[in-house]
Amino acid sequence: MNEVTDKIRADKLNLFYGKNQALYDIDLRVKKNSVTALIGPSGCGKSTFLRTLNRMNDLIEGVTITGDVIVDGQNIYSDGTDIVSLRKRVGMVFQRPNPFPMTIYDNIAYGPRIHGTKKKSVLDEIVERSLMQAALWDEVKDRLNKSALGLSGGQQQRLCIARLLAVEPDVLLMDEPTSALDPISTLKVEELTQTLKERYTIIIVTHNMQQAARISDVTAFFLNGYLVETDETDKIFTSPTDQRTEDYITGRFG
Repeated sequence: MNEVTDKIRADKLNLFYGKNQALYDIDLRVKKNSVTALIGPSGCGKSTFLRTLNRMNDLIEGVTITGDVIVDGQNIYSDGTDIVSLRKRVGMVFQRPNPFPMTIYDNIAYGPRIHGTKKKSVLDEIVERSLMQAALWDEVKDRLNKSALGLSGGQQQRLCIARLLAVEPDVLLMDEPTSALDPISTLKVEELTQTLKERYTIIIVTHNMQQAARISDVTAFFLNGYLVETDETDKIFTSPTDQRTEDYITGRFG
């Protein structure tokens, strides 16, 4: 992969929970404006790796990390990294929708307000743009002042994506964002990723092989804390180089 187009680069990344090692020498390149799927059985390190990309693991006691994660040419683990700024640029959508117990409008305006935007006309514009980008505007434009908790699960997940987009990140990390959703809502989120990659770089953890095949440009297969292989998704699913990848994709284990 062309070095210049790398949005994110992990080099020799190791992670320990106390004395237990969870990631081993992970080397991974992520191209700008692409969707990268992280696949592998439960407990193989996919979500742990995802959380290293915006230092969410810093919140867990006893975690030690060695190696580098380079975002836009800067090592996010170097001294002096502004964590708040990093998490604004590299945002995360979690497995279960987690809207704040406030109105739909206030959910979206929350981040911009924290970052200093107070003018109502500007906030109105951000709320509308973010909801449109998340393919939710038409469904909620007449109920912006109603509680976000009244939305369906699929709508809540797209609301959380809109809330992320409101602070204008560069990278979207998605940790099994459709695992709690019904098939129709899942399809909407999948379609959304295809639209969003025109503006953002997306990395998604998924247990759904069909989903990885449908939406990703590149697939990375993790096993027991190791990155077994990474390649263009078509190649991973049709002619992987490692037998373990083929065994997992064809359902022989996992």
